[in-house]
Amino acid sequence: MSAPPDTFQLPDIRGEIERTIQRNIKGLDFLTSTAPAVGLTPKDEIHRRGTLSLYHYRPMVDEIYRVPVLMVMATTNRAYIFDLAPGQSMVEYLLLKGYDVYVMDWNAPRPDEKRLRIEDYVLDFIPDSIRRVQEDSGEEDVTIAGYCMGGVLSTLYAALHPGGPMKNLALFTTPIDFSRMKLFHAWSDRRYFDVDRLIDTVGNVPPEMLFASFDMLRPAGRGAGLVQLWDNMANDEFVKSYRMFDRWGAEMLPLAGEYFRQTVKELMWDNKLHKGELVLGGRPVLLKNITVPVLHALAQHDHIVPYEAGQPLIAGIGSTDKEEVVLKGGHVSLAAGTNAVRRLWPKLDEWLGVRST
Repeated sequence: MSAPPDTFQLPDIRGEIERTIQRNIKGLDFLTSTAPAVGLTPKDEIHRRGTLSLYHYRPMVDEIYRVPVLMVMATTNRAYIFDLAPGQSMVEYLLLKGYDVYVMDWNAPRPDEKRLRIEDYVLDFIPDSIRRVQEDSGEEDVTIAGYCMGGVLSTLYAALHPGGPMKNLALFTTPIDFSRMKLFHAWSDRRYFDVDRLIDTVGNVPPEMLFASFDMLRPAGRGAGLVQLWDNMANDEFVKSYRMFDRWGAEMLPLAGEYFRQTVKELMWDNKLHKGELVLGGRPVLLKNITVPVLHALAQHDHIVPYEAGQPLIAGIGSTDKEEVVLKGGHVSLAAGTNAVRRLWPKLDEWLGVRST
């Protein structure tokens, strides 16, 4: 005779009740504990000027490649995405592989910095940082590695300085054809978005507005992420990783007003970079002028910079030593986290190693 149905159901019910209790306990810890520490790899600030901080990371091995690496972050976010935590840090990975690493990090622009334009970043902040890296390292050549809009700024610099001293250019999820960024085009449609009125009113663009615009790209993403967090609340490593990424995403920086106005009008609306019509400091920005070795890594599932937006880069530059690689992952997981540990970082090391002596 078979056992009554309740005999089989009771253990499952008890187990589910226990799991729910444990999730609630963990959830309470999650809500009351402090944010996880990030950016722990030892470094020194070698220069600070307004919105810019330039850091040099302390070497971790005795033998170091000759050519230093200068990493350029997008101005919307802090650069600790490159250095989340031990074992999940691109900076730490590169240091252990023997690279001399510098990072351009950004602080919130002051009210008097609302007039900063793309020219200030491309023709002042980046060249000034390169000069300081040269002085600090004693080397003339520098590799530049740019992420997202930091990659755009790096690309603009490379196009306007074909004579160097940049030796290599490594880019991650860098848009070139802004017409292919469909959702950004939707919320910044020139028929409805009065960018002049916005900037003339607020000065620097508040981070809350930027955060909301990124959230609109994946309206269900935050809710789905919280459901996944709840399901994995008992997994301490998952929770820690979630909190680090969530903190980075939430700690967006204001954008200098004129930089934002110029980005919307000249890059997003008129697509001047892709068309070869962008002029900075009186000089045309032409991708064909870039002749240094270039690596461009794109993500298969990037909802911020779709493949179609970044794909024209390699075809448009004048370099003979150039490579595009498309890796599994999204806009952030391409560069940070367990996905990046297995895919992007080893590829970057393989590519950089033979070009950094």
